Parts: sequence; structure tokens; C-alpha cells
Amino acid sequence: FRCQDGSYAEVLDRGHMIRNADGQAERMIGAMLDLTRSRSAETALRLSEERFSTILETIEAAFAIVKVKFDADDRPVDYFFVEANPAFERQAGVNLRGKWVTEFAPNLESFWFETYGHVAKTGEPANFENYANTFERWFDVRAVRVGAPADRQIAIFFSDVTQRRDAEERLRVSEAVARENIERVQLALAAGAIIGTWHWDLPTDCFTVDEAFARVFNLDPALGRDGLSLEQVAMTVHPDDQATLISAIDEAIARGGVYSHQYRVRGADGKYNWIEANGRVECAEDGTPLRFPGVLIDVEERRNVEAERDRANAALRALNDTLEQRVTARTADLMQAEEKLRQSQKMEAVGQLTGGLAHDFNNLLAGISAALELMEKRIAQGRLKDVDKYLVTAQGATKRAAALTHRLLAFSRRQTLDPRPTDVNTLIVGMTELIQRTVGPSIRLKTLAAADLWPALVDASQLENALLNLCINARDAMPDGGCITVETSNRSVTVESARTLDIPQGQYLCLCVKDTGTGMSADIVAKAFDPFFTTKPLGQGTGLGLSMIYGFTKQSGGQVRVHSQVGQGTTMCIYLPRYSGETQQNHDATHNMTTPLAKAGETILIVDDEPTVRMLLRDVLSELGYVVLVAADSVEGLETLRSSAHIDLLITDVGLPGGMNGRQMADAGLEIRPKLKTLFITGYAENAVLGNGQLGPGMQVLTKPFAVDTLVARVSNLISNPGE
Repeated sequence: FRCQDGSYAEVLDRGHMIRNADGQAERMIGAMLDLTRSRSAETALRLSEERFSTILETIEAAFAIVKVKFDADDRPVDYFFVEANPAFERQAGVNLRGKWVTEFAPNLESFWFETYGHVAKTGEPANFENYANTFERWFDVRAVRVGAPADRQIAIFFSDVTQRRDAEERLRVSEAVARENIERVQLALAAGAIIGTWHWDLPTDCFTVDEAFARVFNLDPALGRDGLSLEQVAMTVHPDDQATLISAIDEAIARGGVYSHQYRVRGADGKYNWIEANGRVECAEDGTPLRFPGVLIDVEERRNVEAERDRANAALRALNDTLEQRVTARTADLMQAEEKLRQSQKMEAVGQLTGGLAHDFNNLLAGISAALELMEKRIAQGRLKDVDKYLVTAQGATKRAAALTHRLLAFSRRQTLDPRPTDVNTLIVGMTELIQRTVGPSIRLKTLAAADLWPALVDASQLENALLNLCINARDAMPDGGCITVETSNRSVTVESARTLDIPQGQYLCLCVKDTGTGMSADIVAKAFDPFFTTKPLGQGTGLGLSMIYGFTKQSGGQVRVHSQVGQGTTMCIYLPRYSGETQQNHDATHNMTTPLAKAGETILIVDDEPTVRMLLRDVLSELGYVVLVAADSVEGLETLRSSAHIDLLITDVGLPGGMNGRQMADAGLEIRPKLKTLFITGYAENAVLGNGQLGPGMQVLTKPFAVDTLVARVSNLISNPGE
């Protein structure tokens, strides 16, 4: 738009058309806005920004604008580079524009965050020099806040001053060495230890010395005044020190500054003495070496003192080495004594174990022996009606002895288990009525079953015995009544928990029995799983219940833990590894109590080194109609297997004489008779039988002592099921 003065101005023309009822335009109203000033301001701002950008792009000083990041506690933890000029990239060695500093330097010192954060929060400028380990440089930094306080932005100007700092450090070290030399020379002067001086004019290579210097080097004083060569001076230096002396002199001349070196010189008497040469290489402004004056100091006595000190230190080190040897020997003696004590404690524990075992078995043997003796007398007297009473007594004592042995094997983890996938919740439901009858009406029984409880691979009958034992212990801890809670849960054991529970990391089923009884002290808890340990009066407990549970859970790959406080009850928890698979109903062929009869010609081979066992097995099986062959060792048994005799079943002990155990003999027999069935009878589950915990097809294990009905059922099951 043209103005009155003839010039043109840029305007913003805006208007509004007004129309009548028929929509026809009648008039228009509007306004014009002169944009001259705003355009001028924009142009000025653009030019200013261009000048600012040109300055930042070309200046040698590094510049950056950063935004400081704070955490929830208002502590600076990072900063973002909004702007950074090329000089910043050159001096920092990296382009950080548009990046967080921790992306490049995750281990940057906290000093930088704290300093920049303080400037951003308070607005107080900062001016400092600091070394950045990440960049391996010294920086002279100036930081000021820019923009609104809430923006938390600061401008940073800095320059790399590494070279200056390094030069200052070199100067400081050089001055420190010079001060040391001056102090040493001053002390030598005060003590009269200066023994000569020299002056070396380096451009003319004129080396002059005083008479004292010449005497030290056993030289003609006249030569010293006229000028010597370095080779002439080095002639009387000890051969072992000549190379290092020349090297030290060359190094001092090359770098300039102070010089100090010790070496040996041969005197007029032919002996070598230690001296110390101290000097300073003076240089021109361009670094050209000009002069090299210095003095000689007698250090023979000091070197002798140092040598004596070194000998004393060597003697001290030798003494220390001898002392360490004596300490090592003493430690070995202590370890040996500790081992003897540990062995003594083991023997004491074995003595306690065997003593308790002997006590319980003596009681049982007394009952068996007396019952058999009375049976013998009554039969001789013809009083047969009393025989049944003594027979029941002897059988009862035998069963109690078998139970005691079973608990010992459980504690030692040598019992024969029949692990199967088991639903523990279902097992508890099936035992609830039995447990309630056992603990009595004064005890309230609660069960808390976890939903979707993981199955466990466990011997269900042994787990039932363990649960019943725990509930009986809980009942005994509540003489005035109380509550027993049986609870199941799924537990994922972490690395930390695994160390505490002493089990491998993984997933476990947890079965806990809690009571509201008297609780146990820490001393009692520490002994709770020891065999024959019991808090009950003499004759009221064997002390094998908890030890049996401990052995059973360990043999099943789990663990048992106890938590108790006096007056606040006790919690016993059994941890069993999770089984990945489906559960199945437990079955046992021994439950079929119908006595089977042998078919014509069915033959059984019995191999056992105990004559009584062979005799009893032969009598039992012969009465059922089986043809019975017997062998006393593995050699005789293997010969029978290799013979042409028809054999339907092999019954063998595991521990056999003759060079082979029962499992090895059975495996050898399978090579001859591939369809041979085997029933192992054993006192405990030897590794030779179970191997990795699995028996081969057509093999079963029966634990001694066993009931005759159980033996008969196992024999019939194996012979009548050829597919197993």
C-alpha cells in the first residue's frame, strides 16, 4: 500500500461483507494493519539470530545449552544437550547435540550433575576447572542459567585447558625436585659434604672442574682447569655405573632442568666410593641447552647406612617368613586338633545312636525271646491253648522291631520308596478322619488346601506316615487342647530362599502342620531331627519320628523345616519338588489278600546267603505248589540260571557273596533268559538295585522284614503278569 510520502508499506487487510435478507451484498466493513514495524522486528530478530549463530559456529570457545533432568527427590541425574557448537564437539571429542550425557558417559562423575543442577535450581553462576575422567581432559567451565527458572536450562562455556594443566604439573614436579636438590646441597654444605664442583658450557662443550672434583676422579687438576671430555671423566667411574651415568646426563640435557644421579668413582687408593652429582641444565628461551653447572656430594656413609637398613629389612622379612611358617604349622596343628574333636563328636553321636538302638532292640528281643521260650514250654507241657497268646506277643514285638528299623532306614535315607505322582490335597482329605480320631476330641483340626496345588512325585504311604507323625507331635505339644492346622501351598524358591532352606532353586509343594502348643526353644529345635532325641519321659517315645520324616523328605528330593517359639506354638513344613505331569490313583497288588496257588510246573529260584531266609522262603512257596530251587551265592545262582532248568521267577537278595551282587546277577540272567522276572528282597535300597531310582521291566523290590502274605502277593503278581 502506497503511503503519503510515496513509499510502499506492507499491510494486512481484513474485512467483512454485510448482506440483506435476500443474500445480496450491501456494504463491507474492515480495517488495515500496518505490518512495517512487525516486519522490521522480525528482520532484526532474524539478523540477530544469524549473527549469534555465526559467532557460535566460528568461535573457539565451546558453548552448549543443556536442560537438567531431576528425579522425584529433586536431585539432578542427567542433562540434555539442546544446543552445542562445533568447538564443543572438537573439545569434547563427541557431538552430543540432541543427546543425554549419560548415553555417552554413563559413569560420568556426580560432580558435573550436582554443579549444573545447582546452577539450574538457584540461578547462581558457576566458574570452575575440573578433570572429566570420561573425556580424559581438564576443562575451564562457566555456567549460567538461561530462560525461565522452570525450564531448568543453563548455558555452558568451557575450554580445554589440559595442556596448560599438564605444563603446570610438570613445572610443579620440576620445582619440587629442584627444591629437594637445593635442600640436599644446602645440607651437604652445612655438613661439609660438598667434595667438588663442575661447570659445563654446552655450546662449546667445555667441561671444567675444580681441584676437589679432580681429586675425587683421580685426575690431573690442570686438566680440570683447561677442560675435560665426558670420556675422561667416565674413565674412573665403576664399569657397572658408566652406561647409566651417560644415559642420565643425556636425558638431563635433552629435557633441561634439574639433574641428580648417584654412582661409584675409583679414588687414588683404588677403592670405589659412592658420590652424588647434582646440577641443573639451563636453557635459552627457545629451549637450546646453554649451561650445565653442578656439585658433587659424598654419599658413601649414607649408602652404607642404607645398605645396613636393607640388610635389616631383609632379616626382618626372613623373620616374617619364618613366623608365617610357624603360624602355618600352628594352624595345621589346630586343624588336626579340630578334626580329632570332630571325630570324637562323631563317635559320641554314633555311641548315642547305637546305645538308643540297643536299648530299644533289647526290649523287643526280650519280648520275642521270652515268648518263644514260653511257647516251647507250653508245647512240651501240652498246654496248647496258651501258645496263641505268646505267638501274638512275639509277632507284635517283631513288627515293632521292623518299624524301628524302618525309621532308622528313613533317617539314613536308605529305605525303599515307591514314588508316584500324588495329589497331596486328596491324600489329606483321605486322612482327615484318621487324624481327628488319633489326636482326640480336645484338638480341633483345620485343613487349608491351596487351589490348583501342584502334584508331587512321592511315596504316598510314607507321606501319610509323616503327616500322621507331625499331627501326633502337635497333639502331644497341646496337653490342654488346642488347634492343629494342616495347610498346603505352592512355593517358588528363589536363589536367596534356596540358600536359607538348603534346597535347590525351583518350584515346590509345601505341606505345613501348625499347632498352638507349648513351642520349643532354639536348643530343642537344633536337636529336633537327631535320632533318639525326644523330650518325652523315658519309655514314652523312641525319638525317631522327626528323624524319619527328615530322612524321607531328603530321600524324596525335598526338605523339612521347623519354626517354633516357646509359648507360641510350632510350625513344621515339608517341601517336596513339583512334579510336571498328571497324578494317578495309587494301587498296590499286595492289598489282594487271596492266597494264590501255583500252576503246575511254575518254578522259582531263590538266591540268598542267609540259610534261615532260604529255608522260610522255600517252605512258604513250596506249600503253595511252586517248584523251588535254592542257591547260597551269586556264582551258584548264575550257574542255575545258565542251566536248562525252567525258571519263572528269580527271588534274590541284593548283597550276595561270590563276586556279584543281586542286581548284577539278575542282569546277567536277563541276557540268558530275556523274559526272566525278578523280585529283589533287601534290608535297604542299595544303589546297586535302584541305580538312578528306576527298576527294569519285570523287576520289583520287597523290603525286609516282610509279611508272608505280602511276599505271596508279590510273587503271584509277577508270575501272573507276563507283560510287566
